[in-house]
Amino acid sequence: MTPLSQAVGKLDETSSLPLYQQLQRALRQAIESRVLGPDDALPPERDLAGDFSVSRITVRKAIDGLVNEGMLVRRQGSGTFVRARVEKNFSKLTSFSEDMRARGRNPRSVWLRKSAGTVTPEEALTLRASPGTPVYRFHRIRFADDAPMALEYATILASCLPSVEAVESSLYVALERAGNRPVRALQRLRAVLFSAEQAKLLQAKERDAGLLVERVGFLDDGRAAEFTQSYFRGDIYDFVAELSVSS
Repeated sequence: MTPLSQAVGKLDETSSLPLYQQLQRALRQAIESRVLGPDDALPPERDLAGDFSVSRITVRKAIDGLVNEGMLVRRQGSGTFVRARVEKNFSKLTSFSEDMRARGRNPRSVWLRKSAGTVTPEEALTLRASPGTPVYRFHRIRFADDAPMALEYATILASCLPSVEAVESSLYVALERAGNRPVRALQRLRAVLFSAEQAKLLQAKERDAGLLVERVGFLDDGRAAEFTQSYFRGDIYDFVAELSVSS
């Protein structure tokens, strides 16, 4: 492998900028210029230290900063890798698990809450339901390859599922088994800043930038069945949509 210093340049010992910050800048440049691509492994710390003529402590401090920024991810027993951004097609109705598997990632969830209740005023308006309508709520952290990607808060009309326990790992699989998987949806995307609690769950920092996607899913008979609010890490997710000129 060609040393990174040949691609991005050596560090300047006469600069007032600390060496670890210079190395961070060099690694960031290597990632942004695709010298290091998504999911590429970073050279071992000892190799980076020798390549850039710095101590391993300096290398570790530089890498720690980029891990905190979300540009790098440490994988136990494997090393440090460039974090791959996820492109989500905003015009296709697919589940998180389907999206991750299509990209060769392993999806999993950590459940925060499964409960039964009745619609709130906001949910009643969104789902076009009468006050007191029974619903099930599913709150969880969504992971891909052990990296927290999103917080998901889903409210489903109770009439669409046999029970709360019917949902094991995939909500859409459970809805499909019950014959009530949404066939179309309206989605709204907006920028948010994570609260302290959200940041802790997503291993981010308070007031880090995130993306909130609100989705209302409809059955083939036109009834609204699902209201989901998903908070995605802004440093990982890109939302794309194909546009065309109407005839």
